[in-house]
Amino acid sequence: MAGFREKYWIIIAALLAVSLVTGIVFLSIRLSQLQPVEISLKDSVQPDVSGEIYVGGAVYRPGIYPVKPGDTLASCIEAAGASQDADLTRIKITVPAKSSTALPQKIDLNRAEAWLLQSLPGIGEGRARTIIEYREKNGLYRSVDDLLKVEGFGKSTLDKIRDYITIGD
Repeated sequence: MAGFREKYWIIIAALLAVSLVTGIVFLSIRLSQLQPVEISLKDSVQPDVSGEIYVGGAVYRPGIYPVKPGDTLASCIEAAGASQDADLTRIKITVPAKSSTALPQKIDLNRAEAWLLQSLPGIGEGRARTIIEYREKNGLYRSVDDLLKVEGFGKSTLDKIRDYITIGD
């Protein structure tokens, strides 16, 4: 009986060896047929974009920046200085139609910092500082005409900047 068992073990071992060799042969044939797929992207033509772009949101210096051909989104964000809590994975870009009219941006006298106030015509560092000091001392501005109460402001200066300023909520 021992001889009978040995014959079966030899037959089973031979079948396993044949199965293993057959599997390796089929696998190597299958793998050799797989060729890498080459994906080629068309060269996209970069549009010649020039003009101005408004960068706002979680940036240190929100405002309008000039854009020249070759400028990237990253360079525009870098110019505005992304704040540490800026989520750069979610950027909103709006391209208006040529027929749409852009409303002018106005500077809120109750929120503006000195650097932003200095961008107004006829407002330098000193006047920007007095606008902020008046706001801190007397509370928020209730009207654009409240600027006439600020030392050094006259009607002519107010008339120059009236179209560029507002009083926010």
